[in-house]
Amino acid sequence: MIIYALALLIGVVAGLRAMTAPAAASWAAYLGLAPVSGTPLAFMGAAVTPWIFTVLAVGELITDQLPRTPSRKVPLQFGGRIISGGLSGATIGAAGGVLVAGLVLGVIGAVLGTLGGYEVRMRLARLFGRDLPAALIEDFVAVAGAFLIVKAL
Repeated sequence: MIIYALALLIGVVAGLRAMTAPAAASWAAYLGLAPVSGTPLAFMGAAVTPWIFTVLAVGELITDQLPRTPSRKVPLQFGGRIISGGLSGATIGAAGGVLVAGLVLGVIGAVLGTLGGYEVRMRLARLFGRDLPAALIEDFVAVAGAFLIVKAL
């Protein structure tokens, strides 16, 4: 049952930060914690994949702070988070032999993380009187959550 929860939670991370989730999932695959060889997700375990996703995740953490970054709720951003959540959830699900269930749970988690993360961030921004502290808290939650999910595998 834990693998289902982890697939859902990595989807939530994707809803918070779209590239953090696949970075974590690809590190899990590369390190052998989420075995994906022999599956359509074998590329997630390739030596270069975690590095590519890590660079993209760092870039996202930086660009999220820019004032012109579009809302996560616009279709392109929302869709990217859903794809990221599905990919990441499927990768985590592969660790328990439930790749398809992981994909579905990752997508559900991404929707929850996108909408819930937006609401929490807006409330924190109002509380702080500006967005930056709320964004940094969200960054921390996404990165720490991803790390704990991989560690739990």
